[in-house]
Amino acid sequence: MTAPAPLTLFNSMTRATAPFVPIDPDLVRIYSCGPTVYNFAHLGNLRAYVFTDTLRRMLNWKGYAVNHVINITDVGHLTSDADAGDDKMEAAATATGRSIHEIAAFYTAAFKADLAALGVRAPTLWSVATEHVQDMIAFARTIEGHGAAYQLDTGLYFDTSRVPDYGLLAGARPDDVVARIDAVAGKRNAADFALWRTSAPGADRQMEWVSPWGPGAPGWHLECSVMSLKYLGRQFDIHTGGIDHREIHHVNEIAQNQAFTCTSATGANVWMHNNFLVDRGAKMSKSKGGFATLASLVERGVSPLAYRMMCLSSHYRSELDFSADGLGAALTRLKRLVSAVVALRAKATDTGWTRVLAEATDARGAATTYQRDEIEQPLGTKARDYLAKFDAAIAADLMTPQALPVLEDAIADKAIPADERLRLVGSMDLVLGLGLVTLDRRALSLRPAAATLQEDDVATLLADRAAARAARDFATSDALRDQLGAGGVEVMDGDPLGWEWRPLLGD
Repeated sequence: MTAPAPLTLFNSMTRATAPFVPIDPDLVRIYSCGPTVYNFAHLGNLRAYVFTDTLRRMLNWKGYAVNHVINITDVGHLTSDADAGDDKMEAAATATGRSIHEIAAFYTAAFKADLAALGVRAPTLWSVATEHVQDMIAFARTIEGHGAAYQLDTGLYFDTSRVPDYGLLAGARPDDVVARIDAVAGKRNAADFALWRTSAPGADRQMEWVSPWGPGAPGWHLECSVMSLKYLGRQFDIHTGGIDHREIHHVNEIAQNQAFTCTSATGANVWMHNNFLVDRGAKMSKSKGGFATLASLVERGVSPLAYRMMCLSSHYRSELDFSADGLGAALTRLKRLVSAVVALRAKATDTGWTRVLAEATDARGAATTYQRDEIEQPLGTKARDYLAKFDAAIAADLMTPQALPVLEDAIADKAIPADERLRLVGSMDLVLGLGLVTLDRRALSLRPAAATLQEDDVATLLADRAAARAARDFATSDALRDQLGAGGVEVMDGDPLGWEWRPLLGD
């Protein structure tokens, strides 16, 4: 049997790929920056969670249990990520006339629903900021006691000059990045940031707490330091987040961790960042009715799993261009896989093992090793060669763009029995998270919300059009095609997969 491929990960701190060795040989501890629950998650935000979920699934697939913490920010995050502006939650409450608690509850539930639709597993722990304010106050007092913070009328500020190598994670930060940080009278250094924001006299805040520095609320950066160290230890394995966090938020987390512990420990051994989802054509603009959220994809008739496929098709450290064509290509690729797997299911004689895919895993993914053993035990040499290629791809800093073709080649290799090819799908999809073994065409054929045609109408018109084409009545055929288009359906003549239509995604 081929030895498992050695796992290497890219560390943003060193800007290099290196072998990954967990602190605890049997348990990998991961902290991921979570959402600020004042609005629906943007598609760009969701890329971070597809990335982290794939990372976690890969670690489980390679035999590690994972303790994964994601925070829910329901206080403290300012309208600018650069520590400036009003609190996003307070601003949303003022704008809507609703309480912060109502807003937080609604958008937390919406965020979790988005993750479920994308096949993202829930973390071991959801850690909520407002449930840890006393921990944050104690943490900030310790930093102050160590001489790394000072008080102004507006709150308690972190003195960045007291931490050696401040900003190392960000590299050489351009002046404009530091210039974005809130300018406050009396700050010692331009990069200093708030650990605690004291409420202004007469301010009407829905959320404030008593503190040694006066009534107010914690700074945004504080919560991630507090909750990651509380639940994962002073030094854990991996910290993930979007690349937009690399220059300010994560830099400030590290500084807080070092000041709190009086060490050079950054909090995590490996800092991993996914790159941006790039909207060059303004296709995600809410003001233009674009694809801003996952719900907007579903309204256009696009399965959320097509967006997951789009993310997997690009390496997490590469920019991902968003376009209707790119999303359509991802949907077509997913349809191609589903069609092939449905055909394999029809040929397979032993599908009893698929029950293990439906069995619940614990919060740390401990059942994955059992699932792999059940799935892979009967595989022959040729099938295991494909597994080795897949392993090599995902173990090389989660190179999913190379792993997907391995899966597609394995499915198409008729030298391998259908039963074994289906098992390969089951094993590889433990990492990819697309649900390929159970997914069917109906789940991917979503009717656009704006479509005037019902699904039965679509089927009838397609049948009528096929009859017209067979009779060489092209005038009727074209008229029916136009009718379908007006109803939000794009006819796919000559599609080798046999999917006769897809939703119109726009330009």
